[in-house]
Amino acid sequence: MIFLIVAVFYGVLPITGSVYVRYRWRQFRKRFIDLGMSPMLDYRNYRQLSDEGGIFRFTGEIESITDGQTLWVRGDDLTIPVSLESTKCFLLPKSDGDEMPEPPEQIRWNRVSTLTEGVKVFIGGIIKPENNRLIFNSTKENPLIVIFYNCHDSELTNQIIFSARIRNEYWNSFTPVALGIGALSLVYIAASLLDRPAFRMNVISALVAVFIPILPFIPPGLLFINFYRRLRWYSRKYKAYWDIIRIPLQYLEPDQESTLLSTGEKFGFIKIDSLPPAALNGDIPFLIPQTIKEGKAQQWYFFGILPPDKNPTVENQAEDSLPVKSRDPFVCYGILPAKPQSLIRCFITKAYSFEALAWSLLTLVIVFNGIFIGLILSLLINI
Repeated sequence: MIFLIVAVFYGVLPITGSVYVRYRWRQFRKRFIDLGMSPMLDYRNYRQLSDEGGIFRFTGEIESITDGQTLWVRGDDLTIPVSLESTKCFLLPKSDGDEMPEPPEQIRWNRVSTLTEGVKVFIGGIIKPENNRLIFNSTKENPLIVIFYNCHDSELTNQIIFSARIRNEYWNSFTPVALGIGALSLVYIAASLLDRPAFRMNVISALVAVFIPILPFIPPGLLFINFYRRLRWYSRKYKAYWDIIRIPLQYLEPDQESTLLSTGEKFGFIKIDSLPPAALNGDIPFLIPQTIKEGKAQQWYFFGILPPDKNPTVENQAEDSLPVKSRDPFVCYGILPAKPQSLIRCFITKAYSFEALAWSLLTLVIVFNGIFIGLILSLLINI
């Protein structure tokens, strides 16, 4: 019975919650990336919208909120209403260098009124006529995403994908309830057997099991917790790199080197053997932290808008034939230090290796501390 309670309330239910949390953030990242393929809403597209509406992206600043649930967003050349009812709103945390940021905070639509006028907003979803006006609205088939942020538009995609992973999936909405019920059940078992000497080991086992969730934070196992957290940090970082590398690949079919965007621009990559001066000066971004291998040949993949009539596979092109930024600030622009597919395989291996090491270490700490505390309880009960 003790084993069953521990397995269900300390294991199955929190892990089920962690799977759900991972799925939810994976769907969020996928939805954001999919919206990146939809056109930007401007005045020309706005005037051409039909009665069926369409799926668009729109960026601007908070202008006002009317009737408690309609957000008005002011863009460059038009102002658009956004229905916040049944809409998922997110607040993007500030990025602090290369440190892993907190995931975007999901906020209720009625908290949006506390945000100040002028805060930047990203809206992605369907816009359609309602009450004789065009309005962004959330539907079951096309859920609306509203993100409040404080960075340049060209940095938003990377920051969203880099941060949209929770630090500790084990601690989720299922966990407090499951741990509470499990701990009370184990205490009840220990209390009911406390006056029966034949069940002394059962009492000790139940009492030790009560503290399983906090065993890693009790000496001597506490010494290894920082190492466990560091392993988890590396796992999360490499998963984020894996996601970022896939951003430019969303525009290209397998083995495709260039494609035509909705803006009419030609997106693709070129392979270069040496970095252009602009990259060394910081004017061209590295999509992931780059490593220049001194004295060793290294091929770089440069993604962006290709100049007309340029071969994307020719190496060592002149400065005026390098890719440039798109008119769409959300289109990927930057350099990778190797072939994307090779980097993805590398980061997948590293991410899951660090994750496996982290969980193995945590399990060893729990077992070691459990045995240690069990011996202490056994001595106390004997006294």
